[in-house]
Amino acid sequence: MIKYFILFLIVAMLISLFRGAFFLIKDGGTTKRTVNSLGVRVSIAVVLFLTLVYGFVTGQIGPGV
Repeated sequence: MIKYFILFLIVAMLISLFRGAFFLIKDGGTTKRTVNSLGVRVSIAVVLFLTLVYGFVTGQIGPGV
């Protein structure tokens, strides 16, 4: 189950990345939508990192699992 959550977070991060790039190109950097997208992406990255640490510590993910 944790592997699916990790996959979901990676996909969400990629979606946020492309949304930020779209806003940067469309708005030319004049609005805060690009910055908000970056904030969302950083938050997702923190949750992903904590999920990976939790998975390694509990043994749910790792080499050979």
